[in-house]
Order: sequence, then structure tokens, then C-alpha cells
Amino acid sequence: MKEIITYFHTDCLLKNNGINHPERKERLEVVLETIKKIENIKITIKNPPLADLDTVSLVHPKNYINNIFSLIPNDGLKGIENEPYADTYLCKHSKNAILRSCGAGIASADTVMKDRNKRTFCLIRPPGHHAETIRANGFCFVNNVAVTARYLQQKYKINKVAIVDFDVHHGNGSQEIFYNDKTVAYGSIHQSPLFPGTGSEKEIGVGNIFNVPIKSGTNGKEFIGAFNNKILEKLDLFKPDIILISAGFDAHQRDPLANINLNSKDFYEITKGIVQIAENHSQGRIISFLEGGYDLIALAESSYQHLLALANIWMIFIVFSIETNLI
Repeated sequence: MKEIITYFHTDCLLKNNGINHPERKERLEVVLETIKKIENIKITIKNPPLADLDTVSLVHPKNYINNIFSLIPNDGLKGIENEPYADTYLCKHSKNAILRSCGAGIASADTVMKDRNKRTFCLIRPPGHHAETIRANGFCFVNNVAVTARYLQQKYKINKVAIVDFDVHHGNGSQEIFYNDKTVAYGSIHQSPLFPGTGSEKEIGVGNIFNVPIKSGTNGKEFIGAFNNKILEKLDLFKPDIILISAGFDAHQRDPLANINLNSKDFYEITKGIVQIAENHSQGRIISFLEGGYDLIALAESSYQHLLALANIWMIFIVFSIETNLI
């Protein structure tokens, strides 16, 4: 059984997107409550540091980051996109939340590279996979996965990094950043058509991009079959030295922002497939980042199944219930 280090900081709870916004602090609270109730997995919760700008600038130019921080309001909210399409907001607490989220990936890299018996889960917000090199969008400002990949390559001389993205939305940012980089493989399975509108099978980069668009209404069996055949088989050939996961749980049938019909236990099967690739090629090294997932019950149940698989625990076939005043 692997120990799962969960990186979480209360700064990420302070990020505010306004009333009725789906990306809300309760998402972290319900997962944190779930983690604290888990008895069959060794989980340690640690605080991540604030990422420094030199590290963030491995992906995002400093003038881009500084410009975002200059837009942070003293009060209220500031939308990044043009109205009426703004849904990516800054509030007075955004800077520390952004830097803690990125810092979780950096701390995870150090943890996993120094101890092969540990895997990490970054319980963070804002998420990151929509953030492009110089464009914030889709609730994302800094691409946490991408910065971690570059940090691993710079500090630990990792040759090949695989990013596996099972969020229901395509990670346009991750694709854009690594589109011409043979050292990073990016595989995404996502509903199409759906925001952000990217991620067709024709978008292959330099042979390192594996997109699997799926139709509205896709069920778990179909999803897992496509994921295994069109992403995991490619990663098996790629033979990554480490795997980073963009773990979005919004392909769940309960999620309000999409129309894919996974159940919570499907995320166990999805994760176990990734774990097998990591055991075969990556010395078991995995870092997982929370991306989407906007129904609290689904998020709690699915993240539990994800952690179960990351820890190499056989699935426990019980009805997993959440009793919380957050839902």
C-alpha cells in the first residue's frame, strides 16, 4: 500500500468566485472531510508552500503572472474574460490561492522523487488545466500540472513526463503548452462538443497528443474502453518516467456542467489503469491534481475511489455515504 500525501492549504478556501459559481470552496471542504474519514488508506495532509515566480515562469512568463496579480481587486470580483462571458474571477485572496495550488505540485514533485512509496494528491483550487502560456480561462490562471512537469524536468532531469487528463473538459492549456514537445505526452478524454471547444483527434502535436473526444451520454463501460485503448495503450508505448494526473470528476452522471454518465466506482477503474502504467514504466511515481467536479456528492465519492486506487487498495464494494452540511 502506498502512502498518499495530500497537499491542502486553507488559502485555497478563501478564493471566491461569487454566488452560485460552480467552482466554490465547498468542493475542497467535502473532499477534505471525506479524506479525514478514510480508515483503510494511509493519508497524510500537509500544507504546500507558495510557489515562487521563478518556478512558475518555467511555463508562464513573469509579465503574464504579474499582470494577473495587478488585476486583483481590493474588494469584490474582477472577471478575466470579457463580459458577459466572464467566469474566471479574481478576488482579494486570489494570489495566495494561485501560488499555493502551484506550490502543491512543486512539493509533490519533491515528495515523490525522494520516496517511491509515496504518491500525492493536490487538493487545490483554482484548478489549472485550461491555463495556457499567456491566457487565463476556464477558472484557471496557472497551469499547475505543466509547471510541475517542467520543474521535474529541470530539477530531477526527468526525461519523459505523461499527463493524463480525465476531466470532462479538454485541457486546452496543457495541450497548448506541450504541443510541440516530444518529452511530454498529453492524453485527454473529454466530452465534445463542450467548453473549451478544443481537443479533436486531429490535434496530435508532434505525435505526443492523444485526444479522445466522446459524445454526450457516454456510459462508464464505453468511457473506460476508449480511455484504455486510445490513451493508456499510447502511454504504455511512450514509457513515461512519471505520470501526472489532471483528475477532474465532472464526467460523473450527477455533474451539472456536462452529460457523461460515469458512476463513482468508474473512477477507481480509470485510476487503476493509470497506476498499472506507472508501476510498469514510472517506478510507481504519480502526482494527482484536482481539476473539475462540481456536484459535491459525486466529488466526495469519486475522489475516494480515486485515492483507493492510487493507494493500491482493492475496491471496497460498499455504499459510500457522505453526511455533511455542505451538500
